[in-house]
Amino acid sequence: MFDISAIILSFNEETHIQRCIERLSDITKDIYIVDCYSSDNTVAIASELGAKIFYNKWPGNQAKQFNWALTNLPIKTEWILRMDADEYLLPELIDEIKAKINEIPKDTNGIVFKRRLIFMGKWIKRGTYPVKLLRLFRFGKAASEQKLMDEHIVLLEGKSLDFNYDFVDENLNTLASWTDKHNNYSIREAIDLLDLELGLFSKNESAHNHSKQAAIKRAHKLRYAKLPLFFRAFAYFIYRYFFKFGFLEGTEGFLWHFLQGWWYRTLVDAKIFEIKKACGIDRKKIQSYIKTKYYIDFPLSKDAYNELG
Repeated sequence: MFDISAIILSFNEETHIQRCIERLSDITKDIYIVDCYSSDNTVAIASELGAKIFYNKWPGNQAKQFNWALTNLPIKTEWILRMDADEYLLPELIDEIKAKINEIPKDTNGIVFKRRLIFMGKWIKRGTYPVKLLRLFRFGKAASEQKLMDEHIVLLEGKSLDFNYDFVDENLNTLASWTDKHNNYSIREAIDLLDLELGLFSKNESAHNHSKQAAIKRAHKLRYAKLPLFFRAFAYFIYRYFFKFGFLEGTEGFLWHFLQGWWYRTLVDAKIFEIKKACGIDRKKIQSYIKTKYYIDFPLSKDAYNELG
C-alpha cells in the first residue's frame, strides 16, 4: 500500500464501480465513495470491496461535491487520487505510480496523467488524444476549480509533473444514456461559454494554477467562445475529424467526433441562442432565465479555494 487515498463520486454506478475500485486496491490505503444516495447496487458493491462510504446530497455540480469531499472526509494520507466511477487505471500507470510516488520532489504537489477515451469499445486515438489531467495531488495542496462544467483540479501551490502512462475513461452504458447525459451537460457548457463572453459571475482566474495542458485548453476555449454560434461547432468537428485524422478511427470514431464534437456543441450553441433570444446580453436577465427555466442557481461567485480555508 502507498500513502494514497482515492476519492470517487458516485450515483447509480453499479455497472462501473467494481472495475474502478479493483484497479485502485494495490496502490491506495483508503478508497472513499461519496455517493448521492444511489438507488441501485453501487454502495453495496463498493462496500463489499472495502471502500468507505459517505453520503452527500448532490450540490449541483462536480466541483462543489469534490471540494466537499476534501473538506469533510477523514483523509489521513499524503496523496489524493481523483477518479470517476467509469474510469480505471491501466496496469502500466499503476506500476509507474508504485515506482515514482515515493520519489516525487517536495516542491511538486500534483501529478498529471493522460486520459485514454474508449467509446463503444474502441480506443479513439486520433482527434483529441491525449488529454492530460491533474488527478493525483498532495492533500491540502489542490482543489477543484468552481465551475459548472469542464472543471479541473488545480494546484494551490507548487509544481506539477507529467507521468507517462494512461488512465481510461470507458462508460459502458448505452448510447441513449450518453446522449441524455450530454443533453444535461449542454446547459452547463452553455453557461460556461456565456460566462466567458459576458462575465455572468466573478471568478479569480489568476488564482488558478492549472497544469500546462489545462491552461492551453482554457486558452482554446476562450478563443472558441469568441467565434460565431453554430459555425464554431462545425469548424471544430472538421478540425478534429479531418485535420486531426479522426476519420481513420472507423465507425466508432465518426460517431464520437460527430456526437461529441458537432452534435453536442451545436446543442450548446442552440441553448445559448435560446437564452440570448429571450434575454439579449443582459446578465441579470440571463441569470434569472437560467434559474427559472433550468433550475440552476449561481453559487459560483465565491472562489472555490476559499471553501477549503
